[in-house]
Amino acid sequence: CCFLCRIVESVGEGVTEFVKGDHVLTVFTGECKTCKHCESKKSNMCQVLGLERRGVMHSDQGTRFSVKGKPVYHYCAVSSFSEYTVVHSGCAVKVSQQAPLEKICLLSCGVAAGLGAAWNVADISKGSIVVIFGLGTVGLAVAQGAKLRGASQIIGVDINPEKYEKAKCFGVTDFLNPNEYNEPIQQVIKRISGGGTDYSFECIGNTGMVTTALQSCCDGWGLTVTLGVPKTNPEIASHYSAFLSGKTLKGSLFGGWKPKSDLPSLVNKYMNREIQVDEFITHNLPFEDINKAFTLMREGKCLRCVIHMPN
Repeated sequence: CCFLCRIVESVGEGVTEFVKGDHVLTVFTGECKTCKHCESKKSNMCQVLGLERRGVMHSDQGTRFSVKGKPVYHYCAVSSFSEYTVVHSGCAVKVSQQAPLEKICLLSCGVAAGLGAAWNVADISKGSIVVIFGLGTVGLAVAQGAKLRGASQIIGVDINPEKYEKAKCFGVTDFLNPNEYNEPIQQVIKRISGGGTDYSFECIGNTGMVTTALQSCCDGWGLTVTLGVPKTNPEIASHYSAFLSGKTLKGSLFGGWKPKSDLPSLVNKYMNREIQVDEFITHNLPFEDINKAFTLMREGKCLRCVIHMPN
């Protein structure tokens, strides 16, 4: 993730909710508070400030940066790998100045997405059984959310055995490495969960694993939530019998949180020590070592690496 906290340096014409010096979280999907989706309790999508994939500003479809006369595009309308950036006011969330910026930056994407998937999208119930595919930051945030909801068994599935000890800190009770079994992992999961889990979460970004997650949950009420963003093969294929047997597949964007309405309360939960955030930060690096951060991520040797801009 490359979204973070900022300190407001200046505001544009017509902006009244922020002043210079405010601390804000910048987010990849905004909240205009007036469109059909923003006014609905059923959605956290925004018809005005939704996910921007073309690298331009929502307001005028233009950029705010250039190098030698050529435009530099904004990643998801945020562009956080820069000392200064320009964002739409609807994509900035004012937060407490008492909260440490270098910690709560994680709530602008992965950690919030995982917690919200567990609480808002799945609405995990006490005593339930959960399986999570992929134990990166998002998957471990799902585990934390499940633990706080009182899940009785939280099964983590990952091919990296080095993640198990860290996973236990967030509530994972059982660790499965698919490479260590001669049978499909969904069969192993159904066996150790007594017929299938109540909830399955796909946090890898592999559409093939969505089918595996569906097959891992129980008949009748099993719910699978997909959070990962696939790099290839975006189409999902599954046998219709999974749905005839009562299973449900749900998507999740940013864990169902409405950014402006909900993120300040998550920051407060962190400040009150109700949720873990610091534990996701495995590395702190200066901006000049940003390529090292990407290498650590690709090698699976970090959860979240916080990049610090030069003073």
